[in-house]
Amino acid sequence: MKWKLATFNVNGVRSREHVLVSWLERNRPDVLCLQEIKCREAEFPFDSLREVGYQASVCGQKSFHGVAILSIRQPEQVRRGFCDGASDEEARLIAAKIDGIWIFNTYVPQGRSPDHPAFQLKLDFFTRLKSLFLREYMPSDPIIWTGDINVAPEEIDVFSPKRMEGKIGFHPLERQALAQVVSWGFIDLFRKHHPDIRQFTFWDYRLPQSFKRDLGWRLDHIRATEPVANASVECLVDADLRGQPNPSDHTPVWVQFEL
Repeated sequence: MKWKLATFNVNGVRSREHVLVSWLERNRPDVLCLQEIKCREAEFPFDSLREVGYQASVCGQKSFHGVAILSIRQPEQVRRGFCDGASDEEARLIAAKIDGIWIFNTYVPQGRSPDHPAFQLKLDFFTRLKSLFLREYMPSDPIIWTGDINVAPEEIDVFSPKRMEGKIGFHPLERQALAQVVSWGFIDLFRKHHPDIRQFTFWDYRLPQSFKRDLGWRLDHIRATEPVANASVECLVDADLRGQPNPSDHTPVWVQFEL
């Protein structure tokens, strides 16, 4: 069967509710992973999403962070947070098993700057995530890891490698931390289908005309274990949404499977 999954850092689901609903009506993914919803579960727009055929599993937080998984079909299981005994002070991870595939949706901490304590929290997030996969799953399991990963892995994934070297989002330590999780058994689906294309998913509001000048980063990823990756037939970035009125600073990424 054809099966479509997308990821989108919506940067405030209530302020972009109309944009989100309209995109879902046009694109109809089976699953959409949202990051930075910036609301508690009680404030999430369940009704408008239900009207266009989607149910939502939410891990929310007042005013900040927050993740959700929208799906046409009911998830078989849902988990929130790392479930590793440590506290999850921020709502940054939700997972759901849908159509037999475990989907991990993460909003990785941005890190602020390499000399800020938040940078270590970012590195710790990757360490906890790899420990989760090592503890509970096998690379032969059908798993997708997606979301706003907040790291551009390679030079081709930033608009200026020289300018960005050592900066947040492209620092060697966070790229290494990402690579450690990936080494567990994940394949980058965009690079699987487009190994040489320079394509971004995030354009910073703070850079003047960043979208028009294409001054971006590829921070949003869809990665999968081999059984799922082998079933992927295309992975694309929907950059048009970034140029629409009231945009998020990110844009959706989607992948099509033949399961």
